[in-house]
Amino acid sequence: MGANADGEPVDTEEAIMQATYRALCKHGYANLTMQAIADEFDKTKGVLHYHYDTKEALLVAFLEYLLSAFEQNIAVEGRGDPDERLEALIDTLLFGPPERGTFDHWELTTAMLEVRTEAPHNDEFCRQLSRNYETVEATVIAIVEEGIEQGVFRDVDPEQVATLLLASINGSRIYQVTLERDDVAEITRASLRAILREWLYRPDSTDEAH
Repeated sequence: MGANADGEPVDTEEAIMQATYRALCKHGYANLTMQAIADEFDKTKGVLHYHYDTKEALLVAFLEYLLSAFEQNIAVEGRGDPDERLEALIDTLLFGPPERGTFDHWELTTAMLEVRTEAPHNDEFCRQLSRNYETVEATVIAIVEEGIEQGVFRDVDPEQVATLLLASINGSRIYQVTLERDDVAEITRASLRAILREWLYRPDSTDEAH
């Protein structure tokens, strides 16, 4: 297993993140405490405080952890044509990665709603959530730029494409979990693909690939 410079197992951080996820899903942000997280952890609350002074600091680290996991899940550069990669990214953002990991996508989406509503009043939450968004946005922009260069996509504004996709995806996820509509993500995927084929894809590339 190994240990870090402090002599603790190297997977302690991973265990803390998983415990934070379970506690957040169980209690929500408003009722989340360090003790509640410790109850999901096989160590004491003191170990949590050794790593993180406050619940807010721990949640910022959790957001960063999610970003790292996302970056691993969407490492799609160079895999397939730009249109295939863009549609695969849409699927991942709407439904989670194909290989289900530690976290349930919709459970996590629900748990994160409260955290997101705190962002306007919490600079650290806002900073980390903005970083997460910017990473996803940059991924979309890079795919679109490559598609334009290859002649697969029309010469459109990549940032405009990213804004449309992410606003639609984020809105549909919130809609689905808050109003208990289990079909919204599916409808959004079909609608976005139709929009992309009419607006983004060149007709010749659409005919060949789709």
